Amino acid sequence: MGKPDTRRLDKEIRLTERKLEAVRNGEMWPLTGQERRQVLRGLVGGSYRVARGKSAARAERQLDSVSASAETRLIAELTALQGERQRLVTEAATAKAVKKSSGWMW
Repeated sequence: MGKPDTRRLDKEIRLTERKLEAVRNGEMWPLTGQERRQVLRGLVGGSYRVARGKSAARAERQLDSVSASAETRLIAELTALQGERQRLVTEAATAKAVKKSSGWMW
C-alpha cells in the first residue's frame, strides 16, 4: 500500500483557503448567491440612506454580519476537508501497519 491519494482533497483545501482569504479582503466571488443578495441589499439600502442624508450604520452592520457568516462557513468547510484528509492518511497508515505486522517473522 502506497501513499494515500489526497491530491483532490489538497486541491479543495487550497481553493477553500483562497476563498477564505478573499472573503477577509472583502471580495464577492466566494460568496453564495444568498450572501451576494444580502450584500447588495445592504449596499443599496445604505447608499439610499446616505443619499437622503441619514446614517448607514444598520447597512454597515448587515455587511459585517454577512462577511462574518461567510467566513464562519468557509472555516467550517476548511476544517471538515482537513479532517477528511487526516482520516485518509491515518487509514492508509493503519492499513500499512497491519500489512507489515501480518508478514513472516523470520
